[in-house]
Amino acid sequence: MTEDFAATLEEATPRATTAPGLFVCFEGGDGAGKSTQVRLLAEALERRGREVVVTRQPGGTPLGSQIRQLVLHGDHVSARAEALLFAADKAHHVDQLIAPALAAGKVVITDRYTDSSIAYQGAGRDLGADEIRALQHWAVGGVLPDLTIVLDVSPAVGRSRRGDLHDRLESEADAFHAAVRQGFLDLAAQDPHRYLVVDAALPVEQIRAVVAAAVEQVEQVEQVEQVERAEQGGAAQQPPAAGGGGA
Repeated sequence: MTEDFAATLEEATPRATTAPGLFVCFEGGDGAGKSTQVRLLAEALERRGREVVVTRQPGGTPLGSQIRQLVLHGDHVSARAEALLFAADKAHHVDQLIAPALAAGKVVITDRYTDSSIAYQGAGRDLGADEIRALQHWAVGGVLPDLTIVLDVSPAVGRSRRGDLHDRLESEADAFHAAVRQGFLDLAAQDPHRYLVVDAALPVEQIRAVVAAAVEQVEQVEQVEQVERAEQGGAAQQPPAAGGGGA
């Protein structure tokens, strides 16, 4: 699993973000265990001295929390309105929290990002993955994670893990969650350099180890790019060589 990811990483284009920070996202269906893995990764990185910002979508800002409450727990919201509200949440979230944190060199770990909208509204609500992808990427201004970890869970397992408390999306039928799951897997297949798919049925500690190894690989790319940027900046500041005089 990590060997395959390492192989694709060696062939990868530069990281998705040009900011000095590191951007990691956890995606997957409801009940996949994302919040647990977000916490474990954040704790591990903080022990290594990295400054970490943990957030989620929707709900990573005060405005996002209001949108979360409205869409997931309020009165009926149409599929298109749902997609637009989630896009507004992401635009505000990037502007207010994610972009500033990355610019400051911090690690941002988010529980859900643009891919959730592509999977849930594009595939699950059948609004079209390409249309929702264009909307979401426009909303975030092209700020995409350096690494997206998809915790793959079947609808049946996800349902058993969620228990009795359900928001509007969690309450959807298994057919909806099956479409969402396939939406995530399709996204990962389209860009294997930036995605790592992990079986969410694995033990928590095994998932933690796989995630940690993948993040370390991306950090190595991050460090190389930082050195290259520093060297390019130094070269740009060098005074031009003195030219020889001619008679």
